[in-house]
Amino acid sequence: MGVESVAIYSEVDQAAPHVRYADEAYAIGPAGANESYLVMEKILDAARRSGAEAVHPGYGFLSENAEFARACTDAGFVFIGPPPEAMEKMGSKLNARRTLQAAGVPLIPGTVEPVHNPAEAEQVAQEIGYPLLIKASAGGGGKGIREVNSAEELPRAIANAQQESQAAFGDDAIYIEKLLRPVRHIEIQIIADQQGNVVTIGERECSIQRRRQKLIEEAPSPVMTPELRARMREAARNVAQACNYVNAGTVECLVYDDDQFAFLEMNARLQVEHPVTEMVWRVDLVAEQLRVAAGQPLSFDENDLQMRGWSIECRVAAEDPYQGFLPSTGTVHHYREPAGPGIRVDSGLYNGMTVGVHYDPLLAKIIARGMDREQARRRMLRALSEFRLVGLQTNVPFHVAMLQDPKFIAGEIDTDYVERTMHLTIDDRPDHTDVAALAAASFLHRNGSGSSTAAVQRNGQSGGADAWVQRGRGQRGTVAGWRRS
Repeated sequence: MGVESVAIYSEVDQAAPHVRYADEAYAIGPAGANESYLVMEKILDAARRSGAEAVHPGYGFLSENAEFARACTDAGFVFIGPPPEAMEKMGSKLNARRTLQAAGVPLIPGTVEPVHNPAEAEQVAQEIGYPLLIKASAGGGGKGIREVNSAEELPRAIANAQQESQAAFGDDAIYIEKLLRPVRHIEIQIIADQQGNVVTIGERECSIQRRRQKLIEEAPSPVMTPELRARMREAARNVAQACNYVNAGTVECLVYDDDQFAFLEMNARLQVEHPVTEMVWRVDLVAEQLRVAAGQPLSFDENDLQMRGWSIECRVAAEDPYQGFLPSTGTVHHYREPAGPGIRVDSGLYNGMTVGVHYDPLLAKIIARGMDREQARRRMLRALSEFRLVGLQTNVPFHVAMLQDPKFIAGEIDTDYVERTMHLTIDDRPDHTDVAALAAASFLHRNGSGSSTAAVQRNGQSGGADAWVQRGRGQRGTVAGWRRS
């Protein structure tokens, strides 16, 4: 677009791809987010020093913080996102529920005012019944949420939700919603300009999640009908108009009983999973964000949009699916991205990168597009088989298992499906002993004059090709047990 970019980074992100790609880059502090990416003044100072005109908040940290949006505007910078007033209405889940209740948007049964103690919560529980959810008003990304199945669980759940919400968002306000089961998590992408045009861009299916963290997303949804899509898009448009929304955002809903839906929350920012929408609707949401922020009208309306094909996104995270998705840390010794027809990779990875515990475990997003869902699924499986990351564990084996699951293939999923059915254990981890032996033999062969070969010779074996044969399987001309990795 001809727009120069300025990156900010913490100490551990100095060599990150976004820093290297930017025209300029400014350090803003230590690794801890509370000393860098969450410090508004440090970000604004970098913007002043660089001469930047606008700030794009991304989809984490301060991206839904109305105070930060207002601080950017007050400092003379364009905030590439919704106005602070819209963020205050939608960024607070309670404010959003109150606003949309008045606008007639379907809501999940629950409170529209904060709950302060177990006594208040018990009164609400008696009205809507168990199970229920304690949720952080300022929450997002699955944080500040606790499931409650009985009155005995309420006090601890409230205390834990408030504590987590305060630590993550600086706000301990909580509310209560009825826990509906089974449900699908389906969201509608919207974008609105400063001229009052609001466009909805189809839906995303986000039901494959664990502990309310999305793992696989796709567009469109396997269960969507034209009638349900029309109703949900109209509701999303009403949500945007109710809060005078501008720029990109997402209206998230729960779909139940086949054709019923209720508003869950609005993400007043760009979503992690926005690429699946871009792939099937042929739009560039980030470019459109910049145009809208610059005061230009949207470059399209809903009549211009046509859905083409199917897209699936897998979130690759530093987690070990064979050990309960425990966080994995380490140094990336080798990284190779998949490629080929219909494949897109959005990644922050690079060789030599240290993956620590400071930030979200998301490492990369693999997106596959096909003419239909089955082709997109097969392309994704091929891309996952090409993904290479040496140095730490990732959840790629989980994605492979899920994409081959009969229920997933049939589209018969809900938000509890992963935790109900997908339980990989350490015994499921593939044994690559044969592959490792072949790799060692190949290394010896390619480095025949090195110290490894000398060690083999000292053991009474010859070097060169004979060493390769003997180390590989000990029998000239035969490599037994070969299998494709």
